[in-house]
Amino acid sequence: MQYWLMKSEPETFSIEDLQQAPKKITCWEGVRNYQARNFMAEGMAIGDQAFFYHSNCKIPGIVGIVKVVSESYPDHTQFDSESDYYDPKSTTAKPRWYMRDVKFVKRFKELVPLSALKANKSLADMQILQRGNRLSITPVSKKNWQRILEMVEKV
Repeated sequence: MQYWLMKSEPETFSIEDLQQAPKKITCWEGVRNYQARNFMAEGMAIGDQAFFYHSNCKIPGIVGIVKVVSESYPDHTQFDSESDYYDPKSTTAKPRWYMRDVKFVKRFKELVPLSALKANKSLADMQILQRGNRLSITPVSKKNWQRILEMVEKV
């Protein structure tokens, strides 16, 4: 199993939205960065787990855990000219963008804020903490996964 961190702006889609989705499952759509797309399309596997991270909000941070529950498949929003994620260069014969379905696993009692992640020196190698990183999906080492779970238990 591999571990990931998946960012979403809570105003767009929050962990609460996922909890309320039918069967607590939704597609993770709208990824428009090639590296993040490759992580999703080729790096992830069914059964992998990811931290759900609220970004671009008053207090960004990790709010829970999701599980990958599907293979990758073409992101339907790339074909919808009414969508913010429309890509006129993408075709059904040759899609550019992929997504996966994720399932709600757990919501933390307290958010693990970005400031606490940055303050934990043992997490210094996490990709999300690297200067200039803006990827919406990043891998998380097993070591860092465990360290963050330990932080959650202390909250």
